[in-house]
Amino acid sequence: MMDYQLLRHLNAETKEERLSALREAVKTAQFPPMDQRMINNHIHTTYSFSPYSPTAAVYAARNEGLCTAGIVDHDSMGGAEEFVEAGKIVGLPTTVGVEMRVSYKETSLRDRRTNNPDQIGVSYMVLHGVPHKNIQRVQEFLAPYREKRNARNRKMVEKINEIYQKDGITLDFEKDVLPLSMFHDGGGVTERHLMLALAQKISGKVETDYDSMLELYDLVGKLKKECIPQVFIPATDECPTLQEMVAFAKEVDGILAYAYLGDVTQSVTGDKKAQTFEDAYLDELFEVIATAGVKAVTYMPTRNTPQQLDRLRALCEQYGMLQISGEDINSPRQSFVIEKMKDEQFSNLIASTWQIIHHENGGNEE
Repeated sequence: MMDYQLLRHLNAETKEERLSALREAVKTAQFPPMDQRMINNHIHTTYSFSPYSPTAAVYAARNEGLCTAGIVDHDSMGGAEEFVEAGKIVGLPTTVGVEMRVSYKETSLRDRRTNNPDQIGVSYMVLHGVPHKNIQRVQEFLAPYREKRNARNRKMVEKINEIYQKDGITLDFEKDVLPLSMFHDGGGVTERHLMLALAQKISGKVETDYDSMLELYDLVGKLKKECIPQVFIPATDECPTLQEMVAFAKEVDGILAYAYLGDVTQSVTGDKKAQTFEDAYLDELFEVIATAGVKAVTYMPTRNTPQQLDRLRALCEQYGMLQISGEDINSPRQSFVIEKMKDEQFSNLIASTWQIIHHENGGNEE
C-alpha cells in the first residue's frame, strides 16, 4: 500500500503539482522489477472515480511491478495526457481510452440486459488505444454527454434526499458532490461520487488518513449496492447509440470493445450482486456487435469462471475479435496486479496490450 502522505502529494490539486511530486518521488523510489506478464488496461482515476489521480495510478502500477498500465475513465479522457506523461517519468508504457454507456436501442438487444446491472438496453463499452493526437477530439466529443449525465445526477440527488431527509441528511449536488470530482477539469461524475458524498454525510467523516479513506470507500461500496437501486434513473440522452459509437471510433482511430461481464454468482470484486447478464444470449450479442463493426472484446479474468472464459474466448476467435484485458481499479483495497495473468493461456492478452500501445503511439512503442 502506498504511503498516505505520498499519495496526497501525487493527488495534488493541479496536474503540474502532481507530476512534479512524481519526479521527486522517483528519485528515491525502489521499484520492483517489471513482471512482463503483469498488465492492466482498465484503471480508473480521479477523472471518473478512484482514490488515485492519473499520476498516482501510474506510480501505484509501477510500484506493484506492472509492465504497462491503461487508463479508461468513465465519460472522460481528461486525465489521459497526464497518465501518458507520468508513464514516461517512471518508465512505464501506457495505453489510454475511455469507458462509457452505449445504447443498444437500434439492435435486437434493446430489451435485454447485457453488462449493465442498472439498466436494460444500455451497455458499457470501452474505446481503447486512442492515438495521442486524438485525445482532445475524444474529450470534446464526450463533453455534452458529461453535462447530460450531470442533469441525471442532480435528479438522483433529489431522490437520495427524499430517502434520507428523515435522518436529517441532505445532499447539494453543487456543494457536496461536484467538489469530490474532477468535473472542473474535464472529469466525469459517476454514481459513486453521489455515494461518496452520502457516505461522508452518514459517517460525519472526511478522508484524513488511510483508515478514514478505507472506511469511506467501504461505505461507498455498500451504498452502491443498497442505495443506487433505489435512486437510479435510466441513462438516456447521455448514451450514444452503438452505430454512433462505432462511427466515432473509426473517426478517431480507436479500438472499440464490448466489455464482457458474464453472469455473476458470487462477485469476486465485491461490487456486484448475484445477477444474470449476457450469458444466455452471448452468441446473439457477438453477432450484433460484429455486424455493427465492433472489433474487440475486453474482459476481466478474475470476475469469471473457467467455463465462462473458455466460451467467451472461443467466440472472440470465431468472430476475429481482439481480446483486451484489465480489471477495475476504483478502490484503495484493490491491487493493480491481475494474478490470473500468470497463466500461460492468457498470454494473448499480453500480446494484444503491446499491439494497442503500438497502435496508439503511431507505430512506436515508446
